[in-house]
Formats: sequence, structure tokens, C-alpha cells
Amino acid sequence: MITYDRLYIGGVWTEPSEPALLEILSPHDGSLLGAAAQAQPADVERAVAAARAAFDSREWRDTPPSERITVLRRFNELREEQADRIAELITAENGSAAWFTRAGQAALTRQANAYLTAAESFDWERTLTPSDPDSPVRSVVRREPVGVVAAVIPWNSPFSSATSKILPALLTGNSVVLKVSPENSLSMGLLAELLDRVGLPGGVVSVLPAERETSEYLISHPAVDKIAFTGSTGAGRRIAAIAGEQLKRVSLELGGKSAAVILPDADLTAVMNGLKFGSLLNNGESCIAQTRIIAPRSRYEEVVAALAELVESLPVGDPRDPRTFIGPMVRGDQQQRVRDYIEIGIAEGARLVCGGPQLPPGLPDGFYVTPTVFADVTPSMRIAREEIFGPVLVVLAYDDLDDAVRIANDSDYGLSGGVWSADVDAALSVARRIRTGTVTVNGAPVGFDGPFGGFKASGIGREYGVVGLGQYTEFQTITV
Repeated sequence: MITYDRLYIGGVWTEPSEPALLEILSPHDGSLLGAAAQAQPADVERAVAAARAAFDSREWRDTPPSERITVLRRFNELREEQADRIAELITAENGSAAWFTRAGQAALTRQANAYLTAAESFDWERTLTPSDPDSPVRSVVRREPVGVVAAVIPWNSPFSSATSKILPALLTGNSVVLKVSPENSLSMGLLAELLDRVGLPGGVVSVLPAERETSEYLISHPAVDKIAFTGSTGAGRRIAAIAGEQLKRVSLELGGKSAAVILPDADLTAVMNGLKFGSLLNNGESCIAQTRIIAPRSRYEEVVAALAELVESLPVGDPRDPRTFIGPMVRGDQQQRVRDYIEIGIAEGARLVCGGPQLPPGLPDGFYVTPTVFADVTPSMRIAREEIFGPVLVVLAYDDLDDAVRIANDSDYGLSGGVWSADVDAALSVARRIRTGTVTVNGAPVGFDGPFGGFKASGIGREYGVVGLGQYTEFQTITV
């Protein structure tokens, strides 16, 4: 059993204000995985004070960018050395299938390398050429770190969410208090161990597992300059309200209800191979999952049948088993939420093609859900509009491309999506009309060099690459 009885505050493993430890249980069978201290407001107070003092001392922010890059490159190397252990911990804590957590380690490397490369060429300071050649004024434009960053992340992809915030924040010279979900206390404890080994100055980083009430104390703290949040749209609205009231900088990566638009000429075998991962990655507990399948009416039943065949073929069970594709939901309330949505879909009149609210065969224990496909779904149904966050797919029919685009855009969300076609140019043409932050064509993976984030209720701001670095800086102009 793994035990973290101290909290990582300001670069030091510290006794928590509340000594009671939270037991971390397996979502697969309820077995005890470990126990960990949980942060309270008093611990947040210490972490923010350490971060403020570190930032005001200027040691880290005045460290040359090349040296900050070296430190964070070392962190990435340490993380790579622990890749198998990280994958095992997340599988145990979250119920994420082992294939997903192992594949995620390579993605973490690409994510980190994109940030490191962006930092190497980042425009830290430049002198502008006057637009008026007779102007006596010379303008020097600098990028300054924002200050103390409160980074708040969800449970579903903890290492990805954590590194997508701490890397750009630290590369640009900020101090960071990372608030993580209680479910991920063990994997995030390992993250803190890695950060402890890279040589950051004291106070620059803290890692605090805590419940939502403590999160609100952190983001409301007057010494916090920026909030970087990934999570639900509901929580994002609350954070945006607090940030607006206090005029804090804020970036929000929120929920999604992404569409996969299948054009009439698409190869359905290729489509299903892609949707296997694009729609059902991480047990469907993914904000970018393409769970609205928009199919041409001329091929509608063909798409529905192929999707049902795919979903029914995917092994559900112990997430540690390499043969498993879909594991349990992370918690009992999440399991119930998904099953309730399946009942809602039936009550709304959608056709249940496969799956249903019953438990998967042979899995009476654990937080399992039967992967489900609904057909004859209309855009007004709740199962077509609300983020379910589980292995539930809905299929909607369209008449022509204008209708397909209208249905894809008929959503409060705009985080991700996909287009499938034998004609790449035709797919690109449709993709350009979809109001969403990221669109993949024929299952291309999301890249880490370009910006990632959402339109509409899917968020504010962007992550990854040069644009992601810029979210953690302020412009300063000096005129001479």
C-alpha cells in the first residue's frame, strides 16, 4: 500500500494541518490502494505564501529562460523514467484501461517537448520598428510572468492536465500551486516526488490534493494572480465569476460534446477503427471524446450497425488486463450519472441499439457501465446536448452537408470534433465550418504544437505550444 502522509508545500514535504488520511480505493473492486493527506485551507495558505515569497524574491523568474528550460527538460526525463509506474498508478486509481494509460506516456513526452521547443524560440523581448520612421520613440516589448498561478485539474487524465499547466507556468517564470483531485493522490504524489528532484528554488511549486471547498479557497486567495483550470463547465462558470470579481487572469479548459461528422464517401471500416479511440478513449471519460456521431441519412442504418458491432466487440473489465478496452467509471456517483443518462435516453424515445442501464455481464462489483449506442436521436434530446462522460454514443442523421454542419454546431460546447471522408479537401472544407477549438480529419491525433482549447461553453484561452506559453505571461512595454 502506498502512503503519502505529508503534503508537498513550497518544495518541502510538510505535515498537513489535518492528519487524517484519505483511503484511495480501486474503482474496479474496492480494494485499498493507498492513503494520502488532503489539503485544507490552512495548507493552501502556506502554499500560496511560499509561492508569493518565491515569486517576489525574483530568483526563479530572473533565472535565464535557457536555464529554466534545462530544469524542466530534466523533469520530463524523470517522468519518462517513471512512465510504467505512472501508467500503473492511474489505471489503479481511475480505472482507466492499461492500453490508454500506457499510450498516454508517449503523448506526455510530445506535450512536454512541444512546450520546451516553444520556450526555446519564445519572443521573450524585442524592440519594435516604429511605424512612423520619424518617431523619436523606441518601444521595447517584454514578456513578464503573471505571478502566482493556481492550477486546478480534474481526475480523468491527471498527468496530462498537470503538465499542460505546470510546464508553461514554470517555463515562463511563475510560481505554481497545483490543486489535484483526491482520487489521484497517489499518482500526483509521484508527480511531486519528481518535481522535488529537478532543482526548483524553494516555494516555486506545491502539489495539493484537496476537495472542491479547498479549491475555492485557493482560487479566491488574494495573492493568486492567475487561475488555470480544467474541469466541468459548471465549475468553470463559478471560477470565471470569482476571477472576474477579483480581476484575476484566467484560462479554462472545460467540457465538450464533440461531433464526428461522417461524409457520404467515408470508408466505414476506417471510421470505426478511428472512433474506437476517438469516441471511447479513457472509458469515455474524456472531454474531447467524439460522442455525437453525425451520419448521412443515406447510410444511416449502415453506420448504426457498424457502430453497434464495434461497441459490442470491446472487452469491458479489469483495467489492468491488457485485453480490456473499457474499464470502470472512476467513482460510484459517476457510474450512476452515466446509467441515469442511459435511462434518460430511453425515456426520450431514442432507439437503444446496444448496451443499456444494466451492469455488464460478469461484473457485479466495481463501478462498471455497459457501453451503449443510441440511434434515432434528435438534436434536442438531452443525450445529444449534455456531456455524459462515459461510454455512451448517440447517432444523428443529416440530409446534406449544410445540415451536417448545422447539427454539429447546434451545441453549447465547442472543444473538439472530427470529420471523416475519402476526400481530404472535402473534409477540410467541412472542418473549417465547425465552431470548435480542435477538429481532426480522418482520426488524426491532436497535436501539441498548435493551440488547444474551446469555443463557447468549452472554455476560455488555449494550451500547448507557443500560444500556451503566452497564457502565463503579461506584456510589458518600455518606451525609450
